[in-house]
Amino acid sequence: MTTAAAPTPAADAAAAVPVSEVELVIGGMTCASCAARVEKKLNRMDGVTATVNYATEKARITYPAGTPVADLIATVVKTGYTAEEPAPPAPEEEETAPAADDPELASLRERLTVSAVLALPVVLMSMIPALQFDNWQWLSLTLAAPVVVWGGLPFHRAALTNARHGAATMDTLVSVGTLAAFGWSLWALFFGDAGMPEMPGMPGMRDGFTLTVSRTDGASTIYLEVAAGVVAFILLGRFLEARSKRRAGAALRALMELGAKDVAVLRDGREVRVPVGRLAVGDRFVVRPGEKIATDGTVVEGSSAVDASMLTGESVPADVAVGDTVTGATVNAGGRLVVEATRIGSDTQLARMARLVENAQNGKADVQRLADRVSGIFVPVVLLIALGTFGGWLALTGDTAAAFTSAVAVLIIACPCALGLATPTALMVGTGRGAQLGILIKGPEVLESTRRVDTVVLDKTGTVTTGRMTLHEVYAAEGVDESEVLRAAGALEHASEHPIARAVAAGAEERTGPLPDPEHFENVPGLGVRGRVDGRDIRVGRLPHDALPPELARAKGEAEAQGRTAVVVSRDGVAIGVLTVADAIKETSAEAVRALRALGLTPVLLTGDNGVVARSVARSVGIDEVIAEVLPEEKVRMIERLRGEGRTVAMVGDGVNDAAALATADLGLAMGTGTDAAIEASDLTLVRGDLRVAADAIRLSRRTLSTIRGNLAWAFGYNVAALPLAAAGLLNPMIAGAAMAFSSVFVVTNSLRLRAFS
Repeated sequence: MTTAAAPTPAADAAAAVPVSEVELVIGGMTCASCAARVEKKLNRMDGVTATVNYATEKARITYPAGTPVADLIATVVKTGYTAEEPAPPAPEEEETAPAADDPELASLRERLTVSAVLALPVVLMSMIPALQFDNWQWLSLTLAAPVVVWGGLPFHRAALTNARHGAATMDTLVSVGTLAAFGWSLWALFFGDAGMPEMPGMPGMRDGFTLTVSRTDGASTIYLEVAAGVVAFILLGRFLEARSKRRAGAALRALMELGAKDVAVLRDGREVRVPVGRLAVGDRFVVRPGEKIATDGTVVEGSSAVDASMLTGESVPADVAVGDTVTGATVNAGGRLVVEATRIGSDTQLARMARLVENAQNGKADVQRLADRVSGIFVPVVLLIALGTFGGWLALTGDTAAAFTSAVAVLIIACPCALGLATPTALMVGTGRGAQLGILIKGPEVLESTRRVDTVVLDKTGTVTTGRMTLHEVYAAEGVDESEVLRAAGALEHASEHPIARAVAAGAEERTGPLPDPEHFENVPGLGVRGRVDGRDIRVGRLPHDALPPELARAKGEAEAQGRTAVVVSRDGVAIGVLTVADAIKETSAEAVRALRALGLTPVLLTGDNGVVARSVARSVGIDEVIAEVLPEEKVRMIERLRGEGRTVAMVGDGVNDAAALATADLGLAMGTGTDAAIEASDLTLVRGDLRVAADAIRLSRRTLSTIRGNLAWAFGYNVAALPLAAAGLLNPMIAGAAMAFSSVFVVTNSLRLRAFS
């Protein structure tokens, strides 16, 4: 519950009124304009601020605390849609129940399959005279009827709902156009000349390709291929859209799945394994090496290194001891810990990040499909032209039949057959080519901002760098060989589970070969490790500068100034070398930054790591602007700040800590080697984890968007050009059929050009 204040006296009075927030699940929306209409109606209520997300089918509403939620639901219902508060699933059921198929997706798949199978022969018979046998028109009617009535039912239902509320969308045009084409065909077959088995000059009802502009003979013209084909094409587009929509909530599921599922709680001195949902504040639980920490808490026993890179972006695991705080979903990389829970459930850092992702996705609710934007103007105009045509013909000729057929011709020619292919074909070809190049594009709505992007924000760990600790330099004391230092340190570190120790051991083994086994090993909390190797006392860890020879002290200082971790190796109490460990920069990162600059983008490094490390990495790859030491919440604010400066921002990241920022950015690109939460929150996924692919992804996105726009321009342009002929009663059915077929072929061919993208 929050309060708000404004500078005016009236607003000051309102500021004292507490407000509440609720999330409603909205049903019945078929396009982005539906979400906009629900949002508009809700925002007209006193004191209500609503954001409706078409992708997730949810409305986030802030309202005066005294307003019943039932009033909000009633407003949505009056608008023509359903609304209800989401019911929280039971944790046990959520863990054990199998994921059910989406009913909306299954229904669309069934309608699309049946409609496509029935519509294809209708279209082929209508367009190819050689396939037109005696009475073929009756077979076409038999096949087309279920497509128009049953396959097109979602459009008819939505059009009826829109009509009741005085609105017109793409559904209206599809429904009216297909029903008009089907109705005209029925009239021509049963009451006109099209159903006659034998007619002078037109035996067996054969349609010929006489491409001339002439007065339409409504009595002998059928448009069954238009009615069935449009329904099948638009269903294809809706199916692809629904499949993309189904993944919209996966970011939140991926985030929540990162947490531990069960935990070893201490009860009367014994460990009892319980589901994490039963944890309470104050409970003490055990975290063994390699396990996830169940919830946010404070260490009360033990010491270890905790890998928090997925949440914070910090590349070096943090050492924790008694009194230090730890975060749920991070990984214990070292010794045994006993943690006291301080935050559980929705109060944890992980839950707050999930809310950040969801809020960021809701902020994108105003992004609409290009076709819906144009149809918002196109549909009402076409309906007015059809009414004007009917009225004009009736006034000029007094011939009701001629007026009706001309008006229906307007609706038929305006029904955008190619529009059903414009977006999905370009998207399918573009995404197919992208998959070959290691790029996954989630949906057409994500392409809109790629042309305007001028700033690309890069996460450091796992994006610019490998995200793995690697041994870099080896500095040996005077009179000591490097191999001696590596052999001694590697043998001892090989027995440790600490990530830095693993990096030293792996690097030593790679450079010197097999390592000896230590005769004795001991972990010294906060200082490192010690033991005996080849009969000598070896210690690897921290030593103050003044305990080192000058050359080693200088090497250690230089390494730390570059943001690298320096460990000292001593033998029998004497320092013999310094090893430096750091997160390695990917070999292709510098080339990738140059490619992004070539696209006119300004690169920015954004990381939770410390400033020294961040600036060192930025210098190595050619980035000038650095934002370091930011928490996940602050990453979102940094993205919003850049956008507030007038920039259009793309974000490239790979960790859980990047998920909310990826969703907030105008364009989110996730490294495919990263976490599911980051991938699901992003708009584009770079499968190979190679930053160079980011530049290819932006270029492919821009090309795909350009192709979609070209397809839409042709699809609508063909309709607009033919409308005057239809209104004048000069629409020859074969011109309409041939033009519609050519329009669809052009759209498909134009989309196929994306296969040549390189």
